[in-house]
Amino acid sequence: MKVKVHGATAGLELADDVFAAKFNEPLVHQIVTAYLAAGRQGTKAQKRRSDVRGGGIKPWRQKGTGRARAGTSRSPIWVGGGRTFAAAPRDHSQKVNRKMYRGALRSLLSELVRQERIVFANEIAVAAPRTRELKAFLAELGVERGLIVVEAFSENLWLAARNLPHISVEEANVVDPVSLVAADKVVVSAAAARLLEERVK
Repeated sequence: MKVKVHGATAGLELADDVFAAKFNEPLVHQIVTAYLAAGRQGTKAQKRRSDVRGGGIKPWRQKGTGRARAGTSRSPIWVGGGRTFAAAPRDHSQKVNRKMYRGALRSLLSELVRQERIVFANEIAVAAPRTRELKAFLAELGVERGLIVVEAFSENLWLAARNLPHISVEEANVVDPVSLVAADKVVVSAAAARLLEERVK
């Protein structure tokens, strides 16, 4: 397939199996869920009755006091006692095959093209780390909020974009499905598009 490229007279020829693939919604949902789950710390922990210090002695004798039976002062129904269903550290990550991950990225890129939410530019660069310059460039493309995908890290571009609250910059070799889903518009350089093709094939 051939797409228009801002700043270039000729269009850009892209692979159909990457940018014109069928949208697989269940797969995309699974990959996005797994990506978000992998970002969870899972370090929450609480103490069970066996973890709480003390409570080794029976508070009072079994019979004759008129009070309820008690074997330990660290029972969950006591103040200072252990938690009944205590949270324990756990790993929230889900196993994702590389084929599935690449397939989800192909589906997302293709859907962005179909929804006209992706814009291709010949080059994405700023001469100086000035937000005004980047904002003017994005205004030409009609992009107010979204994601910029470049082929390599550029300090000037990163510094220019950090003052724009609704614009983020990522490299093509690390761009993730969640960023693609969340972006209103995705601006991709021609070189980054080639890297994306190689990455997801």
